[in-house]
Amino acid sequence: MSTYYVNKFLFQVDGDPELLARYKADPAELVTWWETERGPWLNRVERTTWLGFTDTERRALVEHDYVTLFELGAHFFLSLTIFIALYDAEYAARTGPLSFQREYAANLAHWMGKEYPSVAL
Repeated sequence: MSTYYVNKFLFQVDGDPELLARYKADPAELVTWWETERGPWLNRVERTTWLGFTDTERRALVEHDYVTLFELGAHFFLSLTIFIALYDAEYAARTGPLSFQREYAANLAHWMGKEYPSVAL
């Protein structure tokens, strides 16, 4: 896993309302676009050719599978905030405040007492 690359995706998409809307509407399209157009740029002038998602990472991103992302080592805060942005309003409307956060915590409860995967590169 390229922890850096997955975390870069989560950070950039969460911080851009247009990308976030695209990610919610069509995750496969946005992941493919980001991986080919946005992700390879290290900064405004430097591009890399060696970074990319593994099949597992790509599938987890497309499926919004935050449990798998967490287990692969994606930073928990970046993962939590992007999925709150995607799901909090509809969950709150359906089952009350913090309902998405409670589901997130419940789905990761099997990690209680275990060492968190390293977020180091």
